[in-house]
Amino acid sequence: MVVNVAVDYWNAGKAGFNKGLADLGVKGTFQAPANGRLDQQLSILQTLRGQDISAFSLSAIDPTAVKSPIQSASSAGIPVLAIDSPLPAEDGAALYLGTPNYQAGKRAGEAMKAALGGRGKVVVLVGSLTASNAVERIQGFEDALKGTDIKVSNKLADNMDAAKALTNAQTAIQTDPGVTGLYGVYSYDGPSAAQAVQAAGRTGKVKVISDDSDAQTLTFIQQGVIQATVVQSPYQQGYTGAYLLAALKVLGRDATTAVVKPFLESDGSTLSSGVGVVTPDNLAAFRAKQTQLGITG
Repeated sequence: MVVNVAVDYWNAGKAGFNKGLADLGVKGTFQAPANGRLDQQLSILQTLRGQDISAFSLSAIDPTAVKSPIQSASSAGIPVLAIDSPLPAEDGAALYLGTPNYQAGKRAGEAMKAALGGRGKVVVLVGSLTASNAVERIQGFEDALKGTDIKVSNKLADNMDAAKALTNAQTAIQTDPGVTGLYGVYSYDGPSAAQAVQAAGRTGKVKVISDDSDAQTLTFIQQGVIQATVVQSPYQQGYTGAYLLAALKVLGRDATTAVVKPFLESDGSTLSSGVGVVTPDNLAAFRAKQTQLGITG
């Protein structure tokens, strides 16, 4: 299981993956580039190819950059499963297991619309403006705002650097007093937005909608700094991903696809790992579920 960056969000994915491996009785490894650097992810993929692996799942930092190693693995009979962020089917990935990102973006847009009462100016904070998951989420977010008086005034990329995300959030609300909303797309963007809003003394005045369920994010929801967060299920991306990788290797691509076909989205290749929204109203129940699954951090 190769993910895009070593952050708390992926603790749940690692827990699910390890549980899946244990239930299956197979060996596996979890890999994450420390700083979300593309060169590190490419190096991980190259190293794994030399370790006689049977299959791997991948949350690609840049879909274009990983095209060659994916095609190479597929040609060598090593199945590749896209997780978290879709990959073009023609590049060789068998399926996509993750959140339907457009739908997740729409849920975030709907939450922002409710928080702002249909009027305001929003800045988007995001790790990458080119990653498939980010592009689809932002599109869904903007589509949900159509027909309102809410304008997306800027989209600020931070290259998967939480410190840069904080600076972007601070700059956004300091340079334009008209900004009334921040949407944090990557897992650390929400907490970064919340820190900036809280430090500026604008809690409740600048609404924050985030993605994912980092511990900081949940604390900021409890404090009323973040109004809502759209949650995926990285645990299922890890757990179900382990089963899919085993099936792809043992049964083959066509047979595995036939097994999961009744559960695929309308595009015929997406197996949703789920999407939901956490607010102050259901925060306690969500935390209890995380604890039950053994998810920490």
